Amino acid sequence: MESDNTQSVFDVHAEAAALPATAATMLVDKYFVDKPSASARIFRIYREVPLHYHEECDEHLYILSGGGTFHLDGAELEARPGMFLCFERLKVHGFPKITSEPLVVLAIDVPRRRPDDIVFVDPSAGDAKTFMARNAEQD
Repeated sequence: MESDNTQSVFDVHAEAAALPATAATMLVDKYFVDKPSASARIFRIYREVPLHYHEECDEHLYILSGGGTFHLDGAELEARPGMFLCFERLKVHGFPKITSEPLVVLAIDVPRRRPDDIVFVDPSAGDAKTFMARNAEQD
């Protein structure tokens, strides 16, 4: 769900409500802004997201709805609406548990996170195609 970068105003809650109820992948996202310098998007988490990191971007997440357990820097933290999570590239993170749904996150990546910029700590836990629906559709 790529952005055409022509809009300046977005109804985040309406866009979140339009995300599918189920997915074969861990996440489905919708871009608002998709430029090389930065991206802004929402995504829904459908199942556990194993520990991973991004090599090329800093990621900033704002929890819009739902809840669960968030892993960052070796700590397990509660993720709930209103929480803002910031981490630099190469920081290991994940969502090992979803406790209330839909778990929807607003993400700002600087610079833009390439869809394949995901490295799972345990390579058998997933890859770019199992992580994000857009990647699965690119076959």
